[in-house]
Amino acid sequence: MPLVELVRLPNGAEAELLRGRLESAGVHAVCFDAGMNIAESVGLLIPVRVMVLDEDIDEAQALMAEFEGGGNGNAA
Repeated sequence: MPLVELVRLPNGAEAELLRGRLESAGVHAVCFDAGMNIAESVGLLIPVRVMVLDEDIDEAQALMAEFEGGGNGNAA
């Protein structure tokens, strides 16, 4: 079960928020390169990669689109 990149985000906080939302919806996710962004205030941009299992990529992409559209991830 390889990991694949879901998205690259400009900072660790955004990446961790997305990771948490994915995890709460049942999709295992991890953040790569978050420690590289320690100099965020210096203006260095090393994006943080949010990674998911290959088998979960479609669900993760759908959840991410729902989150961006203002959905809360919960079925009504």
